[in-house]
Amino acid sequence: MKHVRLRDLDVSRIGLGTMGMSFAYTGAGADDKESIRTIHRALDLGVTFLDTAEVYGPYTNEELVGRALKGRRDEVVLATKFGFISHTGRSGLDSSPAGIRKAVEGSLRRLDTDHIDLYYQHRVDRDTPIEDTIGALADLVSEGKIRHIGLSEAGVATIRRAHAVHPITALQSEYSLWTRDPEDGILDTLRELGIGFVPYSPLGHGFLTGRLRSIDDLDDDDWRKTSPRFMGENFRRNQRIADEVAAVAAEAGATPAQVALAWLLAKGDDIAPIPGTKRVSRVEENIAADGIELTPEQIAKLDDLPPPAGDHHNEAQMRMIDR
Repeated sequence: MKHVRLRDLDVSRIGLGTMGMSFAYTGAGADDKESIRTIHRALDLGVTFLDTAEVYGPYTNEELVGRALKGRRDEVVLATKFGFISHTGRSGLDSSPAGIRKAVEGSLRRLDTDHIDLYYQHRVDRDTPIEDTIGALADLVSEGKIRHIGLSEAGVATIRRAHAVHPITALQSEYSLWTRDPEDGILDTLRELGIGFVPYSPLGHGFLTGRLRSIDDLDDDDWRKTSPRFMGENFRRNQRIADEVAAVAAEAGATPAQVALAWLLAKGDDIAPIPGTKRVSRVEENIAADGIELTPEQIAKLDDLPPPAGDHHNEAQMRMIDR
């Protein structure tokens, strides 16, 4: 597995997102043993970058990751996130210094570790100045409880203000063949400041794999049933994008998932996507993208795919994205 650097943090250039093992997706929480096997298989194949968050479950995903890493903690860069859950009695997002103090202690306990390698603010809390949030995180770095600071779905102005207080190691935001928003100023800003980029949902929440052909394939509590891109005519129109990815995959001798990941990996040596899965077979498929080199013509064809129909989150979730 090739490696990249997120600022000064060395990680495998394909990581593993663990949210779907416990939360939000069809089948989440149904087979913890298979999820743990999936994490172990990822580590065996060279993945060194794992991603979770306190809100996944809530809490149960961090506990699962903590169990999976017993005896193997030193093999990974472990990332988690705070801010969706208030620990101070506030309503809504909470990145207050007092809230962060309580959040980090809970994550350390659930993950069964004495430090978190990369600690992200999950969403920008507009009621707490970002300078106060980063100041509190900088104190945790000084105390050794966290090693690096990250942001998630933060806009250019917030990134600059945060980085002026303490170096930001990575931004995690959605980026894929059908969510290209970071190309509008975010990536340029990150590269100017030397901040790494961690795309989540690099497979378009599973859509780009081509395996999802009907919304009826999803459980009723699967969050994708609230996503405009998965609804009605939007779903049918967006199938054409998945079909185009499949066509390139057939030409490249790869799977659509591998092509979607290879396209991201071709965007720079400061990008480390974290495709999520709860199955050993899928983690093996995703990691094999590390060895795929798309031709310039194939990349250009993928670059020119039409934008998808519908927003990538529902209205309430879109309001929490800082732009």
